[in-house]
Amino acid sequence: MKICIYGAGAIGGLVGAQLALAGEDVTLIARGPHLAAIRASGLTLRTEGKELLARPRATSDPQEAGPQDYVIVTLKAHSVAAVAAAMQPLLGPDTAVVTAMNGVPWWYFYKLAGPHEGYRIRCVDPDGTLGRLIPGERCLGCVVYPAAEVVSPGVVEHYYGNRFMLGEPDGSKSARATRLSEALTRAGFKAPVRPRIRDDIWVKLWGNLSFNPVSALTTGTLAGIAGDPGTRAVIRRMMAEAEAVGTALGVKFGVDIETRIGWAADIGEHRTSMLQDLELGRPMEIDALVTAVAEMGDLVGVDTPFIDTVLALVVQRARMAGCYPK
Repeated sequence: MKICIYGAGAIGGLVGAQLALAGEDVTLIARGPHLAAIRASGLTLRTEGKELLARPRATSDPQEAGPQDYVIVTLKAHSVAAVAAAMQPLLGPDTAVVTAMNGVPWWYFYKLAGPHEGYRIRCVDPDGTLGRLIPGERCLGCVVYPAAEVVSPGVVEHYYGNRFMLGEPDGSKSARATRLSEALTRAGFKAPVRPRIRDDIWVKLWGNLSFNPVSALTTGTLAGIAGDPGTRAVIRRMMAEAEAVGTALGVKFGVDIETRIGWAADIGEHRTSMLQDLELGRPMEIDALVTAVAEMGDLVGVDTPFIDTVLALVVQRARMAGCYPK
């Protein structure tokens, strides 16, 4: 199979390296010093006390790679619309686009039975570019659990986690989902095909929509925020509102709020990606993680006052830092 990793940073580098080491035909789309280092010396992956060297193809130009069987998108959600047109040379008639990103994907309401089927999430796909260039029928859902970091150009350090939940928007166990699951499994990941991928999206989203903005506002770590009674109470209220929104959309939450908070706390003194982006002056992933939940709350008639309040504060903080559009 031909597999392209679009955005071969931390998670993309982890996936691309392990797939390449397992014998898959992998192309990385990367840029800058990271790309130059991979081209010159390969991609080094530090994981489980080992240092592995993979040598996948790497380029900044999708035209060089040509049509793929799978394009695994590991960019931040807000970055995808800007590259959707550039991605087109990778897309043959049957290419699947795997949305291995945090937050609510643009295809969320594709094949979602009910009164809102086909709804376009305005904050995620404002002008419909994503839905037009990467329509729902191409998309394969993916929930990412590993944590990794590019510690220097061409070097990715994997800290924990090996689960990549896969699922079709319509819930079917398709041949394309099964083939990718098998490839990821051979590469050392746990990658089950799930019949209700939106449930998995929401369980991950639960933590992202609450811990991420609260961490950006307080500079606290996961353990610090979960351990403080005040911030823990805010997070609990945000999660309760999100649970009401998800339930109104047919989501079934397989764990309770306290268990989900406990999972985040157990990770320890970890700075969330949103806090890291703020500290580094990079665009912050607010809309797909937080704004989308508020928008969906409006759609289904569920009030989200705690989410709305924290959203307003983190947007203002991000704007002041130049990390969010004016």
